Amino acid sequence: MEYVKVGTLDNIIEAQIIEDILREQQIPYFVRSYHDSAYQGLFQLHKGWGDLYTTEQFREKIIEVIEEIRDDQLE
Repeated sequence: MEYVKVGTLDNIIEAQIIEDILREQQIPYFVRSYHDSAYQGLFQLHKGWGDLYTTEQFREKIIEVIEEIRDDQLE
């Protein structure tokens, strides 16, 4: 199973919300956090909190989930 990058997550709260939704919908994914304890999260300030990956089959669905969450946060 090949995973592709879907996008960059802004923060840990966004990551947790998206992970909860994806687990509930049984969508395969993994998150690569940019946190590095040696640098006390310095890379997260420049790159974002982390990247989200899934299979090509679920890429568009996850993009929709991310957009919905971000839209809800703006309201």
